Amino acid sequence: MLRILLSGILSVAAVQSAERIDNVLKQLVPRDAVSLFGAQMEQVKATPLYQKLVAGQKLTQLDEFAAQTNFDPRRDVRELLIASNLAKKSGVLLARGNFRMSMDGLAKSKDMHRSNYKGYVLWTNTSQQAGFCVLDSTLAIAGPVPSMRAALDRYSERGSGLPGAQERSPLLDKAMAIPMRNQIWMVSEGGTDFLGDNMPESGPASNFVRIFHNLESTRFQADLSQGLNAFVQGSCKTEADAKSLADAARGLVGFGRLSVPDGQPQLLRVWDAIQVAQQGRTLNVNADIPADLVAQLLQLLENAPGRPNGRSSFYSSEEESHRPRSKPRPH
Repeated sequence: MLRILLSGILSVAAVQSAERIDNVLKQLVPRDAVSLFGAQMEQVKATPLYQKLVAGQKLTQLDEFAAQTNFDPRRDVRELLIASNLAKKSGVLLARGNFRMSMDGLAKSKDMHRSNYKGYVLWTNTSQQAGFCVLDSTLAIAGPVPSMRAALDRYSERGSGLPGAQERSPLLDKAMAIPMRNQIWMVSEGGTDFLGDNMPESGPASNFVRIFHNLESTRFQADLSQGLNAFVQGSCKTEADAKSLADAARGLVGFGRLSVPDGQPQLLRVWDAIQVAQQGRTLNVNADIPADLVAQLLQLLENAPGRPNGRSSFYSSEEESHRPRSKPRPH
């Protein structure tokens, strides 16, 4: 009986001590960040949606990088956090996991440049504008060089007593309030570029880009354990703006239902699973898509041209010059 009681107490303590964001990653978030995107990768990898989307897929560049460094993000990353501000190419990716990488191949590569910043080694591309840094065997960052340096500056302040080193962040507080059952989440203040920039450029989901770009303070969360249960909440400048966006979102859902091909009536359930509500200046969008429709949802997205290639806001200058930009579309 005592053993059962102790086991129960320890289980409760473990749940209560769980953190939405790893404490070390929080110390790397730049002070001017206005948007955070996070993923608990160990939980994500166990979901049916990940198994259908990523597991077993052949990604040549990633496979080559894994062979060269003995590091595979699909296997070795435990938690991801992307922090960005309103500037272009500002995103920095922060990661916890197993980063016991072999750098011999990178050191010999003509495509990689090595430099030092505050005692840390930065590996960058030939233009020296973007790259990554392994801080220790469990911690790494990636992104444009200015963003990486800002993260390292923030990290160097920990426990230093410098002004602002221990200051509370409303953005981090907002993220920490998201329930732990959601493996993927996003919060922002003053912009939602991460959501908008990483949705398909065309196709059924693309018209929601305009909705997200017109929201201000935003929260997104998604639970992938039983299909897809996602929730977006955002505020607008005025109640009239919120009503306009809510009407536009409902119109897009209605148009999506009308565009379902003959012979695929099950796709109607995908659109029926999306609910839009508006209260004052707040807009809520909820999608609760059961597991048996996940395959149809993936097919719907994969058939959309211009779908993103898994890249975020940190690009090399060469990539950025060719990157298609999201544009508002009429509804």
